[in-house]
Amino acid sequence: MSERVEKVRGELEQYEHPLFAFSARAEGEDIAVEIRFKDASAPVHVYEFTLRAREIDSPQFCWNFQRQLYDCLHDYVVEMFTRNPQMKTY
Repeated sequence: MSERVEKVRGELEQYEHPLFAFSARAEGEDIAVEIRFKDASAPVHVYEFTLRAREIDSPQFCWNFQRQLYDCLHDYVVEMFTRNPQMKTY
């Protein structure tokens, strides 16, 4: 197992949420992070973002990771809307 994927998994272990599950897997030198909605019966997609090797190797990784995770959680929740004023219905 790569050191980078272990580093990211170690960070993810510090986060627990009642609605979302987190995982990480290696993709070459980069790491793909998945955010899944825990209720598998809900018709929502899995959100995924990529961490580049240089981001993981940065001395500021912990802080940058938290910001990116929270930003992605926000985006994921917004993408879960099944209807909003910007959607056109025909």
